[in-house]
Amino acid sequence: MWLQKCARCAGVPFRWTLMAGAFVAGSISAASAAEGAVGISTAHPARVGGFFAEARLTIGAPAPSLTLTTLDGRRVSTDELRGSVVILAFWATWCEPCRTELPILSAYAKRHAGEGLRVIGISLDEPDAIEAVRKVAATLDFPVAVLGSAYAGGYGRIWKLPASFTIDRQGRLADDIWSADEPMWTERRLDRVIGPLLGGQI
Repeated sequence: MWLQKCARCAGVPFRWTLMAGAFVAGSISAASAAEGAVGISTAHPARVGGFFAEARLTIGAPAPSLTLTTLDGRRVSTDELRGSVVILAFWATWCEPCRTELPILSAYAKRHAGEGLRVIGISLDEPDAIEAVRKVAATLDFPVAVLGSAYAGGYGRIWKLPASFTIDRQGRLADDIWSADEPMWTERRLDRVIGPLLGGQI
């Protein structure tokens, strides 16, 4: 059994829905951030009755690894993307703010792909919504995987949407939704956060 938030997103109160089973489009592996790293520590702020353990993420520390299988059957691993700037973008078809953010992120990904930017979209939709997920994914310039659970390995439970985590070229966590000053990607925030990483300024 797992819990998924639905109906409202981006920090606005949610309605909880209890769901049975889990649809996993690929395997997930997670490595905890190295202890003792210098940076900003952020504890995953939500836990339901201890069902999911809190994830502790540290800006500047090695990012948790994540391995997924995309809708077209390709295996994607953050460990294998070392040398690129990676954005893990969690979303769902029922999340209206996500549907606003995705085209902005897609356009930015396409524009900066040649500079080493890689975006992976990760849907939290239920299995019976797979066709709706495919329809949205067809409009995006980055691969999409279906997680099928609110739990994302070392990134903890994704308790609000949209949610994104950014990994720099050295595999370090550079930005995460829990400590971000803005809940969504905008053109201005992408330029401010991702621009310097693409330019080699860590």
